[in-house]
Amino acid sequence: MTHIIDPKEKQKLEDLIELLGSIRGRHTELVTVLIPAGANINLIQRQIEGEKSTASNIKSAATRKNVISALDMIIREMKNIKQTPENGLAFYCGNISDKEGVSDIQIWIYEPPRPLNVKIYRCDQEFIIEPLKEMIAIEEVYGLMVIDRQQATIGLLEGSQIKVLQKLTSGVPGKVRAGGQSSQRFHRITEGLAKEFFRRVAEELKNLFFDMPKLKGILIGGPIPTKEDFLDEGQLVTKLKEKIIAIKDLGYVDEHGLELLVESSDEEMQEQELIKEKKVLEKFFNTLGKERKKAAYREPEVRLALERGAVEILLISKKFNRDKQKEFEQMAENIGASVVLIGADHTDGEQFWNLTEGVGAILRFSLD
Repeated sequence: MTHIIDPKEKQKLEDLIELLGSIRGRHTELVTVLIPAGANINLIQRQIEGEKSTASNIKSAATRKNVISALDMIIREMKNIKQTPENGLAFYCGNISDKEGVSDIQIWIYEPPRPLNVKIYRCDQEFIIEPLKEMIAIEEVYGLMVIDRQQATIGLLEGSQIKVLQKLTSGVPGKVRAGGQSSQRFHRITEGLAKEFFRRVAEELKNLFFDMPKLKGILIGGPIPTKEDFLDEGQLVTKLKEKIIAIKDLGYVDEHGLELLVESSDEEMQEQELIKEKKVLEKFFNTLGKERKKAAYREPEVRLALERGAVEILLISKKFNRDKQKEFEQMAENIGASVVLIGADHTDGEQFWNLTEGVGAILRFSLD
């Protein structure tokens, strides 16, 4: 199951990334320690203690002192933690003073909302925040499945990472049949086994994907006509059938098949994002034209609508000021309004930007 970041946690992580990204050390005295999920924190603590001897070779006395002080602070904090949290742990520590010769050692300890998959120790003039950035980039996920009559592999596309969630086998015999069996009887047996397999796969898809809030679409691949037979015979629930955005002809039904499925579905995934934007923009422009009082645009009017709790859907251009975007998203979250980000790289998105100066809303009720 994928790890979904709730809006408050996302905001907290974005603020931390912005803060850490703004810090620059005067020398290589900013220490990043990333502990991956499942790692032994006691072992890593000993490794960091070993780094102190390496740091003692730093030529500059001031830099040496600051790095060792940062390592000591990290070690003290690690000693208070009995085991690595479920998703790993991030330590950022170092001298953040912008004045030469002045020390201001600060530490940030962060337990991420998704598993850290990298182990990093680095002394540099900036903190290593890319793994945290990747976490907030993964806002939506795609379900993946490749299937033939013998096996199926189910996976998940999270950002650029493909994860295998489940492998199933059918027990359906190959084309060679036992001697003495009639062709019709053999066909009935294999067809019965295949249908039962398709239903098992459909049930597994339901277990994995039915209640996944960020599931954006499902991609299906396999040889002709097996994938089509699955959709006809597998009794896949309607909610998941409606999520299928691509069906691809593939010869592989293992992990490699999942990779090929993603590669061949790039256009459909891009179109899905664009379709979502175009639908909400169409609704916004229609509302603006037919029920002017049920729409708002430009910053003052939208802010007022948010303050009064009138916003149902908030539309924000990706060209809009970043700080204001965060503020408006928080206001929308406070009143239970949904937020849709609008790209400016297509005609409708450019039209939205030109009209609204970056922000608009569909309202629950008029402001009058």
